[in-house]
Amino acid sequence: MKNKWLQIALSVLSLGLAVLLVIYLPQLVQALTGKQVSWAEIGRLFGSISAGQIALMTGLWLLSLLAYTFVLTNSLPGLNNLQALTLNAAGSAVSNLVPFGGAVGVALSWAMTKGWGFTSRPFVVMTLVSGVWNTLFRFILPAVGIIALLVAGRVPNAAVANAGWTGAISILVLCVVVAVALYWDRAAVVLGKGLDKVTRLLRLKIHASEAFHRLRADTADVVRGRWPGLSLGMVFFLGFQWAIMAACMQATGAWPGLAESIAVFALSRVLTSALVTPSGAGIMETGVAASLIYFGAGDTPAIATALLFGFWTYTIEIPFGGLALGAWALLRRRNGRNAGAEPPSAISKATQ
Repeated sequence: MKNKWLQIALSVLSLGLAVLLVIYLPQLVQALTGKQVSWAEIGRLFGSISAGQIALMTGLWLLSLLAYTFVLTNSLPGLNNLQALTLNAAGSAVSNLVPFGGAVGVALSWAMTKGWGFTSRPFVVMTLVSGVWNTLFRFILPAVGIIALLVAGRVPNAAVANAGWTGAISILVLCVVVAVALYWDRAAVVLGKGLDKVTRLLRLKIHASEAFHRLRADTADVVRGRWPGLSLGMVFFLGFQWAIMAACMQATGAWPGLAESIAVFALSRVLTSALVTPSGAGIMETGVAASLIYFGAGDTPAIATALLFGFWTYTIEIPFGGLALGAWALLRRRNGRNAGAEPPSAISKATQ
């Protein structure tokens, strides 16, 4: 009970912090830039957004949800796209409401997949594979953002540019090494030895190579056969999410340029990892607004863009996920009643 009430208290505090960060976002931006922005100005800017722009954002949001279903269907063979959409929506709703909500989302996903007839082993593999691919692309995104700024010449001097190239290439090389090691046995052995050397240097009491080889053993079949589908699903999912941000920037007049928009998007996805609030809510919006202002956008358009993008990638997922979860529960209950009402002779024939 103590743990339960502690979790509830932490959830309330975390959600409260997220709400406060959003409410006081204009004041936070004023502290950073010295320029005053009012909610009335933000409201007027929201009022100028056309129905066509809203329809475009809605379409891009739906496409991003559809794209991610291919990550899940490739992670769990036999799962269809409608089930994957329901799974993702319900899990996202939980994660967006509860700090450290990943564990609760996994438990909910397990209950849903079990109801569809999947056993624990394929579900564990799906959780591992989708988690690995999300992590890999979460590392890749900052490198892509840095490279975009370097190509566009948005760096103060040559020293910063050299450091940027070094960091971006190092990140990409690391991701490639891990991806290859997941696929290729000899690369896995080399990486395992390297991980052990690092842990010994850091004097960590863990067997990194053993953990990595267990991960490979659990995910090898899916990774080797379905890595193209997994990767394309992530690319299109993130691509549509960037397009949502671009549409928000265009609608509010905060478009900073192609390279800058990619960098801001990459930062936004990194900030969602902040565990202080559910899915980094409030923190992500503050980071997006500050980075847009740094790239030359006006204060009001920058804040409006951050709030609008937060709506499409966080807020709307809560009611949508609730509807998906409610539909799943309703269908499950109806199917249970139908099975209970079916005559014994029909049940026996169906199971033969």
